[in-house]
Amino acid sequence: MAASIREKQTVALKRMLNFNVPLVKSTAGEPVWKVLIYDRMGQDIISPLLSVKELRDMGVTLHLLLHSDRDAIPDVPAIYFVMPTEENVDRICQDLRTQLYESYYLNFISAISRSKLEDIASAALTANTVSHVSKVFDQYLNFITLEDDMFVLCNQNKELVSYRALNRPDITDTEMETIMDTIVDSLFCFFVTLGAVPIIRCPRGNAAEMVAVKLDKKLRENLRDARNSLFTGDNLGTGQFSFQRPLLVLVDRNIDLSTPLHHTWTYQALVHDVLDFHLNRVNLEEAPAVESSPSGARPKKKNMKSYDLTVADKFWQKHKGSPFPEVAESVQQELESYRNQEDEVKRLKTIMGLEGEDEGAISMLSDNTAKLTSAVSSLPELLEKKRLIDLHTNVATAVLEHIK
Repeated sequence: MAASIREKQTVALKRMLNFNVPLVKSTAGEPVWKVLIYDRMGQDIISPLLSVKELRDMGVTLHLLLHSDRDAIPDVPAIYFVMPTEENVDRICQDLRTQLYESYYLNFISAISRSKLEDIASAALTANTVSHVSKVFDQYLNFITLEDDMFVLCNQNKELVSYRALNRPDITDTEMETIMDTIVDSLFCFFVTLGAVPIIRCPRGNAAEMVAVKLDKKLRENLRDARNSLFTGDNLGTGQFSFQRPLLVLVDRNIDLSTPLHHTWTYQALVHDVLDFHLNRVNLEEAPAVESSPSGARPKKKNMKSYDLTVADKFWQKHKGSPFPEVAESVQQELESYRNQEDEVKRLKTIMGLEGEDEGAISMLSDNTAKLTSAVSSLPELLEKKRLIDLHTNVATAVLEHIK
């Protein structure tokens, strides 16, 4: 249970991109080049966890949406990462008929039903591409991890799972069932990825109890079949035999309606409240240049800039929970420390340019050679520091504008 859910989901995604073979460091040679095909949900799951660079390191040369217009690339394997919906299955069948790729690795975000699997099989048979379908996997990754220990269930279609959707006066029983099944499926996927069977607690007589009952039933059905249970596989460890079972507390939002209405004065909360912040990415309008445009001219189109606020961003990790005025001070301190380091490098360069027979200068030179070497080796770190300072200066300024 030590690894965070973020690490576990990232490992599962990397294993999928490695054709569902666990990554072993000793065999990490040149990656096999491949195409990644995902739907909107797959895109939302992958984007907070793997950067474009990491995808490229895994051999993904192209990543495309399933329902976009795609050209045939007959000599490349394709990894699909999609929800098992009717439209997605139809599109996969169409790809099999048109023989777009060399081989197909079909990964479904949550479990695919037998009838849909048969649709794919019959399409492969009619198109004579059965040998091209290399693997079909249920990945059980139907949730979006934003931080080490935080995940969400809502995706592009926000109305699918929301407080409003559950409490609409005109909601039908079938719609309610659909929402419940969506929540249960995502929670089940979460515990499969975590590799542990939870202890479930909930209040009686509301939506939370409905979810708890359905999830309990789903977990029991899975555990009953010892051979195919998702919680007894070698890859997950002995989740259900451990005393470290997690506690799942399900509560209705009605228990605490005031908290979502608070505007907290911390950096992360303010960014989330006032800026366009979605899946750990913040989108800002670039401040327009001050130069005056001639009267009557069409105003210049504002440029949008995107910044990723991820675990790799040390400043964000350190200050996201700090009160906003402290963050502004910290940005200033980081900037000063960066300038001092930059001045030191310039000073050393000047000293290296010293000439003449002055013994003092020569002794300084030998001492400073080591210093300059270390300064040059820390240059990438310095550039990264500068990038983070610029990023947070822009984000903090945008927040300040809103506060004003």
